[in-house]
Amino acid sequence: MTNPPFGDDIPVYVISVAAELSGLHPQTLRQYDRLGLVSPGRASGRGRRYSMRDIQMLREVQRLSQEEGINLAGIKRILELQREVAELRDHLFHLHNELQAARSAVARRTSAQSQGGELIPVRRTTVTLFNTSPPPEQDR
Repeated sequence: MTNPPFGDDIPVYVISVAAELSGLHPQTLRQYDRLGLVSPGRASGRGRRYSMRDIQMLREVQRLSQEEGINLAGIKRILELQREVAELRDHLFHLHNELQAARSAVARRTSAQSQGGELIPVRRTTVTLFNTSPPPEQDR
């Protein structure tokens, strides 16, 4: 299937078209929406509108269910973990770029100092780390 002229994330397909494109029954799409497996956009009249990315996700849910034998709760957890991994990779990418910039700045500063030149100011960066693990249980 070729990419539509609009982006993969633009919700344009009504449920009947999305069902046909994904090879699923419209009621299955409604069930997946209720379970939070796929979250289509909504039109002004509250009708579901699916994007090409949603349709690809519907196909993946169906594949995991039919070919891999994974139940819907397991599929939901897999999708959540995949989203989390993607977010972490994105965060790691940005941290890596900041580290490279800091290393370059330090190298330029060190080079300038060894040559008796002027010091080059280094931009300060604040990094905030969030602990997402639950707090340890305390004795009562």
